[in-house]
Amino acid sequence: MWTNWQEKIDPNSTIPSHLLWDVDLKQFDWEKGKTFVVGRVIERGRMEDFYTLFRMYGGVEAVREIAKGIRHFRWKRDIDFTCMIFDIEKEDMECYKRKRLREALLNS
Repeated sequence: MWTNWQEKIDPNSTIPSHLLWDVDLKQFDWEKGKTFVVGRVIERGRMEDFYTLFRMYGGVEAVREIAKGIRHFRWKRDIDFTCMIFDIEKEDMECYKRKRLREALLNS
């Protein structure tokens, strides 16, 4: 899906502030908050926002690994979408593992 992504990157692009409405961008640490940023782009971003993620965080593989570590998605569709666009098994995603653990605890 991400073939030739390097050709589509705008070197001046940034993550739109409306995706991070609840963050003080003047104080925000983009490296420490990378899981948060990737999650927001997955939930609400446009295609060009994904290209910006790839530029900011080291490419498709790096963003794929960050996405695997997301601990919570509000909607199941976000898990499914992430698995589809990054070719990830649900079982490899931290949010899915946590969801299954919660279900197991509630059913025990």
